[in-house]
Amino acid sequence: MPELSPAAQAVLDAAYRRMDDNPFNEVNATLAAALRAAVACTQQHHGHDVWECDADELLAIAAELESGT
Repeated sequence: MPELSPAAQAVLDAAYRRMDDNPFNEVNATLAAALRAAVACTQQHHGHDVWECDADELLAIAAELESGT
């Protein structure tokens, strides 16, 4: 598999880490861990407790994971 971007790799690592913590883990918990990692990679703090994620960046991570590149 080609090398993933740091953001896509972080999402993949979070999902695998969650599965490794509990091999009988539910899919929902694994997906939640991956989503949190994706948000962490794309969030920007604009001050005054305002955080924002770029939907295009999140979709780019998803596309990269789907294609494996």
